Amino acid sequence: MGYIEKLLDYLEQIGGERVFFPVDELPFAEKEGQRLPLGKKVLSPEERGVVEREILSLSQGHERFTLKERPYLFYRREKGLEILRSHPQGRAPVSPQPIPPREEPLPRTVESSPQSVSPSTSSPVGGGEERRGGAEPSFRLLPLFHEMLKRKASDLHLSTLCPPYLRVDGDMASLERPPFMEEELMAGIEEFTPQRNLKELEETNDTDFAIELIEGHRFRANLFRDRKGLCAVFRHIPSKILTPEEIKLPSVILDLCLFPKGLILVTGPTGSGKSTTLASMIHWINQREKKHIITVEDPIEFVHENELSLVNQREVQVHTASFKRALKAALREDPDIILVGEMRDLETIAIAIEMAVTGHLVFGTLHTSTAIGTVDRIIDQFPSGQQAQIRTMLADALIGVVSQMLCKKEGGGRVGAYEVLVVNPAVSNCIREGKNFQIATLMQTGKSMGMRSMNDSLQELVESTLISPDEALNKALDKENLKRSLTAKKFIPAP
Repeated sequence: MGYIEKLLDYLEQIGGERVFFPVDELPFAEKEGQRLPLGKKVLSPEERGVVEREILSLSQGHERFTLKERPYLFYRREKGLEILRSHPQGRAPVSPQPIPPREEPLPRTVESSPQSVSPSTSSPVGGGEERRGGAEPSFRLLPLFHEMLKRKASDLHLSTLCPPYLRVDGDMASLERPPFMEEELMAGIEEFTPQRNLKELEETNDTDFAIELIEGHRFRANLFRDRKGLCAVFRHIPSKILTPEEIKLPSVILDLCLFPKGLILVTGPTGSGKSTTLASMIHWINQREKKHIITVEDPIEFVHENELSLVNQREVQVHTASFKRALKAALREDPDIILVGEMRDLETIAIAIEMAVTGHLVFGTLHTSTAIGTVDRIIDQFPSGQQAQIRTMLADALIGVVSQMLCKKEGGGRVGAYEVLVVNPAVSNCIREGKNFQIATLMQTGKSMGMRSMNDSLQELVESTLISPDEALNKALDKENLKRSLTAKKFIPAP
């Protein structure tokens, strides 16, 4: 399918009136007076000539032509080339008024901004593409980010041939906007995406980065391609790091943060708030302890300023080649506390455990749903011949596991539910001897130490009227036991 055919299909899809190729502006479609950009650059005279030849080929040199049984009109205007949708009766629609001169210059890319510096240092982050302070740039997609903030959405989804979607309180909601053409979406995204990531997208069809698009608001971005074309997902990173009280973090977790060494794991599915929890824990330490904290992230999300602690934040593929390389280097960087953004592979896990055993407090994340499942997952990653050794090292290193999920609050918003495993001598022995199935019983008898199951946390949220019984049952992995408990306390009727 040719370029013009694609554009006319798009025009029909959105119910637009015309496509215009101006002499001195970006090509655009028009619907009810609203311009929808169709490209990423102003067409040169030669390029407009190519477009005109393609139109004439489709119209066979006539002013009026039909494509896929749809009637159109083609005009050469003083200001450019115009294709109009013809009315069903064959009459030409009234051509819009001449295009007024542009009142503002074309949007400037982020990397050309003289203020493109990291929020925390004077050295560039992400290749110098971040911005700080000053007026907001005139990005094409900027209104969507403002709408995202206005509706308190956690994520913005942009996809070729689809309208934008927001995730609000865990649910997807589409915005009333015409679907994106790939050229339009790429033109908007290119305005703020680091060159390194554009190259990676071209080579691998996906890439990750974080950036401050609106002053005081950072976004984690993932660009990828699917069968329709370019797609993007942007997650809002709150400018203010939430306190443990604000996210209702159990106090026992903060007690773990005061250990001089050991491994603390925060786990849960994607979108469960792990990054928010870790940021809150690191910020809490930063305000109270005189420590050297190194974070290794992909990408950097929450920005930590130095308070009582010195915080060095490193981004994979920007400041270091990989998680495992950064961890090996950290051994020579005199850290007290190390945060590993994601324990992705066997070697990274092994180094993190070793660092925890040899005198560092290490924070890490895994995509597991339960505390016991986390222990199993770590051990199962290793070859069978190494598992006995890893059980012993993990039993000595692990001091706590926090597994979490986000639930819909009554009245809007979301709240975290936390399962907490505190590794006491009995739990440590179970790990060492390969008797992980006994840990669930130890969690029930260890409630005085702050241990809690996910069902305990969900029931507590129901009793506090923060979530509904239906939401608790929907999120629970052990639904039958939670149902019996809620029935006994008369939160739900007996069957």
